[in-house]
Amino acid sequence: MNVLVWHVHGSWTTSFVQGGHDYLIPTVRDRGPWGVGRPAAWDWPAGAVETSPERLAEADIDIVVLQRPEELELVEHWCGRRPGQDVAAVYVEHNTPRGPAAISRHPLADRDDIPIVHVTDFNQLMWDNGRAPTLVVPHGIVDPGERYTGELDRAAVVINEPVRRWRVTGTDLLPGFSTAAGIDVFGMGLGGLVERLAETPDPPAEGAVRAIDDLPQRRLHDEMTRRRLYLHPMRWTSLGLSLLEAMQLGMPVVALACTEASVAVPPEAGVVSTSVARLHRAVAELVADPDRASEMGRAARKAALAEYGLPAFLRRWDDVLGRLR
Repeated sequence: MNVLVWHVHGSWTTSFVQGGHDYLIPTVRDRGPWGVGRPAAWDWPAGAVETSPERLAEADIDIVVLQRPEELELVEHWCGRRPGQDVAAVYVEHNTPRGPAAISRHPLADRDDIPIVHVTDFNQLMWDNGRAPTLVVPHGIVDPGERYTGELDRAAVVINEPVRRWRVTGTDLLPGFSTAAGIDVFGMGLGGLVERLAETPDPPAEGAVRAIDDLPQRRLHDEMTRRRLYLHPMRWTSLGLSLLEAMQLGMPVVALACTEASVAVPPEAGVVSTSVARLHRAVAELVADPDRASEMGRAARKAALAEYGLPAFLRRWDDVLGRLR
């Protein structure tokens, strides 16, 4: 099957293109948001082929996997086919609603020809999907292997653009957490983070929060697993793939009980709560008890492999694509 899919979310797309299909990846000259192409930081199979807009016009496409509303028009403009009418299509919703959650209407809510695939049950619940058919295909990730050492008594956090996204990603909570352990923030777009945190009412001590920007994936995983635990301070994002990667790497987790995190992290794998004070204590306790941290990390890996392994993810997607073709 020939599947047209944009490279929007690197980790999700890395898992998706591991299936047994041919994947057409739109690629424009400047590799802007509408044609990023294959990534340099991830290992994608040969079946994921960079394809220019000009070539898409003549391409044999069995199904289109949409991820942004604008892609509806792009498919019609580049391919000369209307998604859901001239070519089978499905829309993957990665995100929680940005507006008032209980009344946010999905962009495809008024259509019944393009199913919406939510990546979590929480997303399906919170979006007003209207008359669009919906289903849930949970995340699945490429197993990075058990690499946890926990040799550094610090917490690892992965946040992209933490200054811009601030309260959404729980960036404002980092100074408080830094009183329990040093925090190393990994991700992209970390410029100005330490300076912004220094302007908060209770700024972290010097060196308590460090920003480590834009590492290749394998090195990122290696560096994360040297830290004693993984901290997930997100208030309002969908289930972060970095959380699942940390669990499969064998890291214990401390997380806000928001969106799908409370489902993804069982009690034996970490501490999940809406009480920030409880989470501060959990960070301090794990830093002080490496044996307990290792035990929780092993449980986290077992749980994440069982619930978010790649084989089940690909089987579910094969079923979805097969029914829509």
